[in-house]
Amino acid sequence: MNKAALLPLALMASAAFAHESADPLLFSATVEHLEWRKSDGQDPLVLEGRAWLGYDLQKLWLDLDLEYIDGEVEALELQALYSRALSPYWDWQAGVRHDRHSDFDRTWIALGIRGLAPYFFESGAAVFIGEEGAVALRLQAEYEILFTQQWILSPGLTLDFHGQNHAETTTGSGLSSSAFGWRLRYEIRPEMAPYLGVHWQRKYGNTAEFARAQGEPDSDRQWVLGVRFWF
Repeated sequence: MNKAALLPLALMASAAFAHESADPLLFSATVEHLEWRKSDGQDPLVLEGRAWLGYDLQKLWLDLDLEYIDGEVEALELQALYSRALSPYWDWQAGVRHDRHSDFDRTWIALGIRGLAPYFFESGAAVFIGEEGAVALRLQAEYEILFTQQWILSPGLTLDFHGQNHAETTTGSGLSSSAFGWRLRYEIRPEMAPYLGVHWQRKYGNTAEFARAQGEPDSDRQWVLGVRFWF
């Protein structure tokens, strides 16, 4: 084969290599909250984290929310999601969510968006479709207030809605629960930051009625001590 015939092949190989180099396979894992919460009742140890593997425009996400009480798993939520960029600041996501509690397990289909809203609010909205026609909606927002390059205050809010009453999972229709917290962290370095703060949880409507019927409070304030890290 002469050099003229080899030239187009060389150009194609060079373009493919350049594309691969410009969009390499990346990985990130962040433990947002590894914390001990002090409350009026039981004091849980909570782990909330996420990891993703993929390219600039599409990734595989894993979200984990785990709660230990007295050395046992009290609640677990795991999401496995395919994520694709909608814009420089937003991704749409689809996948599955699995809940495990002491009394029940449930699996959902998950559909949502996640990204950076105006004024740099990290935001997300997800719809979950479960068994027997169960439908849920979750809205989340978090913001960072920089006092210095190392001292950062991070307020965050989560709202959960359900489409129907479900006694087994102790969730009621409408706005079922909210979680709001303030965490002040000190970044020893960007990858490692201990923090302290306060976390409020509240249940509403029939969800609150289910909690009271089981002898549980419908609201709780918890002092938190923890660490955030990523790699």
